[in-house]
Formats: sequence, structure tokens, C-alpha cells
Amino acid sequence: MQPSPIAYALPVFLLAIAVEAGVARWRGSRSYSLPDALTSLHFGYLSEVERTLARLLVIAVYAAVYRTFHAFELPTNAWWVWVGTVLAYDFCYYWVHRFGHEVNLIWASHQVHHSSEYFNLSTALRQTGTGSLLKWPFYLGLAVIGVPPTVFAGAAFIDLLYQVWVHTEQIGRLGWLDRVFVTPSNHRVHHGQNDYCIDRNYGGILILWDRLFGTYADERAAEPVVYGVRKPFHSYNPVWGNFVLYRELLVASRAQPTWRDALAVWFGPPQGWGAAVPHADFKDFQRFEKPIPRGVRRACLVQSALLTAASVYYVLMATRLPWSGRLLSGGVILLAASLIGLQLEGRMALHPRHWRLRAPDITPIPPEDTP
Repeated sequence: MQPSPIAYALPVFLLAIAVEAGVARWRGSRSYSLPDALTSLHFGYLSEVERTLARLLVIAVYAAVYRTFHAFELPTNAWWVWVGTVLAYDFCYYWVHRFGHEVNLIWASHQVHHSSEYFNLSTALRQTGTGSLLKWPFYLGLAVIGVPPTVFAGAAFIDLLYQVWVHTEQIGRLGWLDRVFVTPSNHRVHHGQNDYCIDRNYGGILILWDRLFGTYADERAAEPVVYGVRKPFHSYNPVWGNFVLYRELLVASRAQPTWRDALAVWFGPPQGWGAAVPHADFKDFQRFEKPIPRGVRRACLVQSALLTAASVYYVLMATRLPWSGRLLSGGVILLAASLIGLQLEGRMALHPRHWRLRAPDITPIPPEDTP
């Protein structure tokens, strides 16, 4: 099995992030925060670790369904097969994405991507580290139709790659493109927690799906988008961020009087069955920030650069490692990302003689206040 193409694309992504940050600084736009951007990268590295562990199983299941049930023998080298597969994949992605916002179990994974209160290219890399095993069943219909596994994998990468550039505030409205494709303007809406932004604009490449199924919303110049989620976890620790909502769902489900009520916690919408998303006023909204000494920022930046190199090397080599090696290497990356997060939060001193750890503050918010 070939290494994930993300390993080859990551250096280009990092260069694009540096260029965008420079443009934002030149324009006087406060689009970046170093701790937030580093945290987004660390989420991305954990996501790639998870992909290397789950990828073999997901591809094996898809290939098995394809071999057993495919209805047509589609060629792998025909342009119309690729175009059709990309369109079909994007249609499936719309529903995966929509369920990711409307079902608590999947939202617990997907909320990672929405957790940043900034919107920039680093946000595109802020991906879940728990999602692979929840999303793959939505795409099995393509195997039944007869989409070969190699074409399916290529279409998935094209869909993912397209979505990187739409995570930016530096590109404005694009006219007719905003009405057909997912663009920065309509994807900014998707990442907002304003009332008009909640559960809108799910498309991956085409925004036409949202227009077709009634989930489209246009960006409003008079109401700037406030990014993030209404139930923030306020942490730079990507490990904590990946599991905090699962923890809350587990606590809530165990408190239910019947097993049906417990299941409703996991499979119901975040705002609760039959409940509308409550109004929120962001007049006094403040982004999550922690004062970080300059020395700590520099040290964390150096550590993150080393973690980046280690993560890229791991993804490139993962297919050659035994499972024990994958688990050990992935565990080291997970630990390193977590320790950098603790330093950014001021919960762990740099020098071992002054290490100090404390648990994050947990203040559960009732489900009806969740987007």
C-alpha cells in the first residue's frame, strides 16, 4: 500500500499557510493566532496517525464489497468514470457532512474541525482523529455501483484537496462561482456560529447540493461570521479536544432512565430532539486566548517543527511498519502533541524541575446550547 498523499502535500500546505499569514499581517487582518495554528496542525497530525491505523481496514471493507456486489465493470482509465466518481463522492460527502452536524455521535468527532475560533488555511488541517470508522459506510454504495477502489481513493483525495483553499478570509466573493462551487465565502458561513450559519453549506466541492436540499445560506456583509462552536472546549491539547465531547455524551447517556433515552443522546441532534437552535448574541464575543511568554512560544514553535518532521516521516513509513511499530510511533506523536498543548496552556513548565500539571476545567453546558 502506498503512503498517504497527504505526506507529500503537507510541505505545500505549510508554505501556503506561511504565505497567507504574511498576507494577513500585511493587510492588518487578525486571522492567525500562533497557539491556535499550531494546535490545528497537531490535530492534523493525530488525524493522519488515525488514518494510517484505520486505512487498511476501511480499504479492505470497500474492496470486499466491490468484489462481491459491484453491478458494473467500470474502467479505471476512462475520464468519465473519474468525473462521475468525483461527483458521486461529493454527493455522498454532503450527506456524511450533514449527518456529522445532525447526529451527536458523529458530531462528537466532527466538532474538532469547527473548534477553532479563527478561519485560515491551518483550520483546514484541523481534522478529527476519531472519524475514519464512523464515515466509511456512507460510501459503500459507490462500491456496489462498481467504482474501483483505486478510483474511489483518488476521488476522495481530490475532494479533500479541493477543500483546503476555501478555508481563508483573504478571498472575498467570487460571483457566479459562489452559486455553483464551495468557495471561501460560503464556507465561512459553514464555520460560523451565528444563528444564520448553523447547519448550513455542507458541500465539499459543489454548493449545488445545499441549494438542492435547502441547506444553503449566503454570507451576510452586515453580520460578520463569528467562528467556532457554541460549546468550546477551550484547550490547545488535541488529545483532549478529540475526546471531550464523547466524554460528555457518555456521562449524559449514563444519566438517562431508559436505554432508549440513552441511545437518543448518542443518535439525536446536538440541540436535542424537536428543539430549535437557540439564539446567540455575539456582541461581546472574545476568542479563546492565553497569555504565553515569548520564550514558551518560541520553544513550542521549535517543538512543533520537530513534530511536523516526525509526523511526515511516520506517514511516509507507516505502511512498512508492523502494527506494533505503528502503534508505538503514533503514541509518541500523540504524547508530543499533547505536551506541546500543555505548555501553550501554561499547565506545564518547560524545565523538568518545574513541571506542573492540572486537569482542565470542565463546565458541562446543557445539550440545548450546542450547535
